[in-house]
Amino acid sequence: MSNSRKPENIIEYKKWLKEKHNILIDKRLSTHYETVTTLVKNDLGSSDFWLQLINNLKESHDEYLIKSNGYLLFLESAESINILIKPFDSLLDKSFRKNILNNKDFDNPPSSGWIFPTNWLTRINDIIRTTIVVKYLDGVEFTLEKLKSFLEQNCNKKCKIDLEAREEGYYAAHINFKHMFEVLSIDFDTEFVEMSIEIQITTQLQELIKRFLHKYYEKKRLRKKTNEKTKWQWNYRSNEFATNYMGHILHYIEGMIMDIRERIKEEEI
Repeated sequence: MSNSRKPENIIEYKKWLKEKHNILIDKRLSTHYETVTTLVKNDLGSSDFWLQLINNLKESHDEYLIKSNGYLLFLESAESINILIKPFDSLLDKSFRKNILNNKDFDNPPSSGWIFPTNWLTRINDIIRTTIVVKYLDGVEFTLEKLKSFLEQNCNKKCKIDLEAREEGYYAAHINFKHMFEVLSIDFDTEFVEMSIEIQITTQLQELIKRFLHKYYEKKRLRKKTNEKTKWQWNYRSNEFATNYMGHILHYIEGMIMDIRERIKEEEI
């Protein structure tokens, strides 16, 4: 494989890692990752910090209930929020995207440096994550602000908020912050690492469509970009036309639900 040719798939990417950087993606590496992240998940779930965060969400739910005249904030109770771990294969896919597919300066490293097994616990921002599902569109921003206030003022953590609205009909809100964990290194020594935790806040309708389209979006992100003659907006028979506009339509419906809810409230005053 020449220096000027990008790996085009995961198989070629693994070969590139081995030949160019002496990094072997094998069972030992994946087992270590799964062991470490499982321990991190358990430590976080049993920590006082996580208990305080859950209690903050309960308080936010009660505040929203009063503010909205009886509407529920969350689809399920705060206690039912699950901490999730990014699967090893998904982690490898993400490093492939960042190191290769989205790296315009290949075969030089990305502007922020290569993402390799030695640093991916601290460089990948969604290894530890969870999703909070709210019932209504205004609950997204409300929950974001409540979490941000709690994390910054009570826990002295810097937060990054990202509100995504893509052309493809993908809408998502994320808040990321860092937390310190004691982990087992690949050489069986313990070390402290600051890992990013991602909380995604989505609506009931968007969560439903995400489950339908998740595999489609994942495959699309790993495809090599091509110069198509016809834009997807004009190709009504394409998968992109159906899936992307479905996302936009649902987002519009959620906005209309909020508009109707507010009109009802005004008439009751």
